[in-house]
Amino acid sequence: MRSPRSLLRRFIRAEDGTLIAETLMVLPFMCWAYMAMFVYWDAYRSVNNVQRATYSIADMLSREMRTIDAPYITGLRNLLEYMIDSDQDSKMRVTSITWSGINNRFEVLWSNSPSGAMPALTTATLANFADCANMVSAPERCRIPAMSDGDTAIIVETEVQFFAAFAVPFYNVTAADQIIDDGRQTIKQFVVTRPRFVPRICFNGIVCSS
Repeated sequence: MRSPRSLLRRFIRAEDGTLIAETLMVLPFMCWAYMAMFVYWDAYRSVNNVQRATYSIADMLSREMRTIDAPYITGLRNLLEYMIDSDQDSKMRVTSITWSGINNRFEVLWSNSPSGAMPALTTATLANFADCANMVSAPERCRIPAMSDGDTAIIVETEVQFFAAFAVPFYNVTAADQIIDDGRQTIKQFVVTRPRFVPRICFNGIVCSS
């Protein structure tokens, strides 16, 4: 029985260049596949970090019992940046909404984005997230659950820039509110939560009636 070392020597002596040719053909694809897996894994990791940070902030807001103000929301944005990668730019918008049975629509009570990074939501623009008539064809337009008349909820939206280590394109990695291949690769989150202990979360300077 031949030893592995002798078999290896025999293989090397019999090598006619086919192995080198096959290596040159396969190696670039293997390198590309490795880089692609690394980038996609990093993308999913970033999506998971942003998602957990957004839900954590929404949970904090849902427990508030006092009137909040713009510096408080700026502090939440700073907390978001602390929980994600340090090289990622972030935007955040917090909006309080209610369902009006008389007007048969969702209405904005107040909306704030630190440094005006995102335009404040209005009752008109809020309708873009509450159209469930075409849920199958446009699920991104049906993000607000049904509510009873007078009920309120808090919407926390975050947008975080993702920069891939290598140029691998993304096409909606998980869903419409995740990584969007718009030339900037933005991770977007849209979280709706109800106040836990008070009828509504009030904002300083805006009349708040329970």
